[in-house]
Amino acid sequence: MTSYAKDALKQYVPQLEYSYDADELAEDHPVRFTHRGLQIDHSSTRAHEFCWRVPQAGYGTGFWIPLRINPDQKPLWFDLLDGTVSAGEFRLTQHRASWTLHVTVKYSVEDPEIPDDPTHIGFDVGESTLLTGCALQHDAPTDPFLFDGSRARRIRKEMYTTLKRLQERDSTEWRIEWRFEHFQNALTDIVEKSTTRAVEYACQFDSPVIVLEDLSCIQEQLDHGTHMNRRLHSWAFAQLISRLEDKALEASVPVEFVPPAYTSKTCHECGHIGSRSSQAEFKCTNPDCWVTEYQADINAAANIAHRADPWGESVPWKTGHNDSPRNGCPRDRALERREKNRNNRQMTLSEYSSETSSSNETSPVGSTTGDSK
Repeated sequence: MTSYAKDALKQYVPQLEYSYDADELAEDHPVRFTHRGLQIDHSSTRAHEFCWRVPQAGYGTGFWIPLRINPDQKPLWFDLLDGTVSAGEFRLTQHRASWTLHVTVKYSVEDPEIPDDPTHIGFDVGESTLLTGCALQHDAPTDPFLFDGSRARRIRKEMYTTLKRLQERDSTEWRIEWRFEHFQNALTDIVEKSTTRAVEYACQFDSPVIVLEDLSCIQEQLDHGTHMNRRLHSWAFAQLISRLEDKALEASVPVEFVPPAYTSKTCHECGHIGSRSSQAEFKCTNPDCWVTEYQADINAAANIAHRADPWGESVPWKTGHNDSPRNGCPRDRALERREKNRNNRQMTLSEYSSETSSSNETSPVGSTTGDSK
């Protein structure tokens, strides 16, 4: 074992018992290396431009192996080659007949400034509609964005049923893990695609500012029955919002957080509390308001965007009740911004697979992950 692998293993082994509750390394555990073991060469004349020198124990025993990288990640590999970004620990894993090299790249992303005349774009996270975006122009909802969540819901239901049956049948551990990994990869792909399209939607407006609900405590507050609680607890609200925030920052789009109270039950036009008789339908109960029925998720997204205005209403209107702040708690205020999380977060980019590559190819696929600071 090389010194690069030994140093990485010495840092990882103490976490096994306390962080992962494991007594030993799994047979398919990836080979870990410190950043000192990453030596890359590049030549545009080769079919695979980038090559990695595989470190071996002993002097002069290493060998070079080509990397089939994702074309979208090519700028990161050039930055890694010329030292613009620094590499952290990297891993080499085997998946059936192929090998994958996961490289962690550390780079800084500066917080974009709030523009003087921003276009607030609210995003509502849900289950039937995964992401609903609505931009406010002249205080009116404009050109809403909806990303359907039916496929994610179907995959989650199939995952729950499949894994439960495999456990009841005492299936082997590798089969359960293989199926779990399959479903998780499919859900991660949906999260990546939905958040990418959401940021692209926001960038089409002038001076965009993305507004999100602070859902940090949503799972502790859920109480909708056993079946619905299981469905909502298993869904990755935090992953969706985290990836949306990361991609917005990379696109230099500011992100703000507002309290989520009453966003789905308040009329975006008059501010009165209405009713939501079905998942996709909101009804305003104010007889003086022009809004009678409205798409519920778009209405919620518009309310989220409205709350980014610090001069908005303190609480939703209730007919016959006082709308002044009740006790000063955060959910009674128009704006209670969440402190942005600046902890390092790992961002996994998609792997690249060529349609022309043979099924028995064993060259590792180059893959990078990035930590936003």
